Amino acid sequence: MNKSQLRANVMATGSYFFDRATMKFFGDTMANYGTYKTTVNGRAVIALYRKRPVKYGLQSIAYFDAVTFEQVYKPTEEAKE
Repeated sequence: MNKSQLRANVMATGSYFFDRATMKFFGDTMANYGTYKTTVNGRAVIALYRKRPVKYGLQSIAYFDAVTFEQVYKPTEEAKE
């Protein structure tokens, strides 16, 4: 699945992740994104990564469920203890 297909499916869920105002606030564009498939917590997900850092040095990866397209959060090291 490419980034445009992911965007359309995520926006259909009602998420503001790809909203024009949200992306403008962070200084982001669709050209700065790439995708790949992986698993998080045993779930198949699509990872959305930034090719270059944006405003405030933000360069984190966002994960979306491959079936429901809801955002999935990867557990942090503190949460594993």
